[in-house]
Amino acid sequence: MGRRGPEPAPGIVVIDKPQGWTSHDVVARVRRLAQTSKVGHAGTLDPMATGVLVVGIGRATRLLTYIVGHDKSYDATIRLGEATVTDDAEGEVTSRADASVVTDDALARGVAALTGDILQRPSAVSAIKIDGKRAYARVRGGEEVELPERPVTVSRFEVVDVRRAGGVVDVDVRVDVSSGTYVRALARDLGAGLGVGGHLTALRRTRVGGLDLSRARTLEELGALVEAGETLPRVSLAEAAAATLPVLEVSDDDARALGYGQFIDAIVDGPTVAIAHGPRAIAVIEPKGPRAKPTVVFEPAAASSAPDGAAQ
Repeated sequence: MGRRGPEPAPGIVVIDKPQGWTSHDVVARVRRLAQTSKVGHAGTLDPMATGVLVVGIGRATRLLTYIVGHDKSYDATIRLGEATVTDDAEGEVTSRADASVVTDDALARGVAALTGDILQRPSAVSAIKIDGKRAYARVRGGEEVELPERPVTVSRFEVVDVRRAGGVVDVDVRVDVSSGTYVRALARDLGAGLGVGGHLTALRRTRVGGLDLSRARTLEELGALVEAGETLPRVSLAEAAAATLPVLEVSDDDARALGYGQFIDAIVDGPTVAIAHGPRAIAVIEPKGPRAKPTVVFEPAAASSAPDGAAQ
């Protein structure tokens, strides 16, 4: 049996994903740069999309489940007057209509109707599984797929610019949405509501939770740093956790107890990151009556030094 390599320094790398790359492509590249297989990402971006892709290294991969559930921000361009099979520019055009009839007032009403708490039907070519098979795989296999509507929140849907050319109207928008919201479905539904069809022609994710483009690096920048002999730069696990979840500062004794998987005396409202002196992210804790239990441990205590009765 081969020896394990050293545990990679945990942390989050915020990538400015290039167009044409899949999220898996980015993870594979970061694995090579970080020289570890312990790499994952939070929240897939389609190949045509660019912007914030949050990648976890080492123990920080345990935080990704919480990051992916955060709200997100996007800059996007919606083309009115053309609908496509994929609801974005990568799919075949299925219908055309003269969008020059759409007034600014009608556009504003259409955007308002898709703002707030709404029911949204995900795109048929999404990665949602139906009986164990991805929806997009079923569509590519010739099946007709209609996913059920689900509640999402669009807290901002702002028109930034409108460009009219012939029978199409290109609308630049900024949106803030809850996890699970499809921006291309917003484009589809905006066009459908206006009676002219619509699809997404550009998408750039600018923020996931508390991690935004100001922290992002391109793969070229990261590659150059590693080639120059520098360590792959990353947001520390403690900082990334604090940007993702509420924080509870804990004593060294409580940190040690959490590392053994023990409950601590603390009252929390929901998933919370326990931060000890350093700062060090110790664990994600959740309420258990008047106490808190660790559900994800980032800094486990050495099993050989566990006190009697430490097992839960």
